[in-house]
Amino acid sequence: MMKHMDVNEVRNAVKSHMGKKVKVRINRGRHRVDETVGIISETYPSIFLIRTQGDNDLPSRTMSYSYTDVLTKDVELILCR
Repeated sequence: MMKHMDVNEVRNAVKSHMGKKVKVRINRGRHRVDETVGIISETYPSIFLIRTQGDNDLPSRTMSYSYTDVLTKDVELILCR
């Protein structure tokens, strides 16, 4: 069982990096990993939003993730420089 304090720590860490560019690695299972680059645009009590930048092939889109996804390591956030 997860501690409530751990979720708060993840929430505060994501809030502190709001507006910054991050690389998102999503574990889809069975050795499948998706990677995207975006900006943390908004945070809410249960989820946070990341806006990806579009290019010629793909339009920009907004993806949502929960803080528990980060805790369970289904989603990994890496700060870009």
